[in-house]
Amino acid sequence: MENFPLPARTLVADMAQKAAADPARAISYQGAPGANSHLAALGYAPDCVPLPCFAFEDAIDAVRNGLAARAIIPIENSLHGRVADMHFLLPESGLHIIDEYFLRIRHCLMAPDDQPVKSAISHPQALGQCRHYLRERGIQPVSYADTAGAAALVAEMREPGAGAIAPYLAAELYGLRLIAENIEDSDDNMTRFVILSRDLQVPQAGIGPVMTTFLFEVKNVPAALYKAMGGFATNGVNMTKLESYQRGASFAATEFYCDIEGMPGDPAVDRALAELEFHTKWVRVLGSYRQARPRT
Repeated sequence: MENFPLPARTLVADMAQKAAADPARAISYQGAPGANSHLAALGYAPDCVPLPCFAFEDAIDAVRNGLAARAIIPIENSLHGRVADMHFLLPESGLHIIDEYFLRIRHCLMAPDDQPVKSAISHPQALGQCRHYLRERGIQPVSYADTAGAAALVAEMREPGAGAIAPYLAAELYGLRLIAENIEDSDDNMTRFVILSRDLQVPQAGIGPVMTTFLFEVKNVPAALYKAMGGFATNGVNMTKLESYQRGASFAATEFYCDIEGMPGDPAVDRALAELEFHTKWVRVLGSYRQARPRT
């Protein structure tokens, strides 16, 4: 908590107290109060008790330790791809993916007063997504670790000409004036979140299209990935995402993150996963859940 600016720490303490009183409704997230993940938690479950955490590991640990029933974690962004470290943190967490949620990202310029803004503090990705707006107005971008944290910092410093780029909720929470809304250069900025829980949940019949997320490591032999993927093609299982990543420094063992339509128990999916297991060192299913947005 001490890593947040003072105005954020006050809110975090109050929100943590409310979560502790009702952990069954608590959803942990990474970021200061007012962050996009905070908005995602409220959008996904309007009656939840949001629990802000400084780091992704803290949000995951809150669920593992029973401080929150669920965590909402960004997994990928339409403009910037996957969120760093998620492929390592998810399998190590021991938690299960039970749902997904998509949030349209909207950036706002805010300041303590109505004086002309000369510098804007925010996360580097937010600054990059608003670079045309900032350049046209001669506003100097200043990097910070968190969008909502930047808003809290501006509210604490109250320096003339200093503003922040953050979600609209941050202006409300920290008493800042909204200078401009929707200042992003692209209007198709979307972040996909996954909801994590200690308990595995199997989607109910009739819930609609289902996704399954899993990880695997291929054997270090020629055409290993080609052979591993063959079962999905021959069984008609649609694969919507396949990303590779390296664990450790050997560069010899390639692991993959994968999303498919369907779930274990479906005959076609079972046959495809069985063939995948034959051609890989290991397969780890992270969860099956309803599709929040159609893939096909």
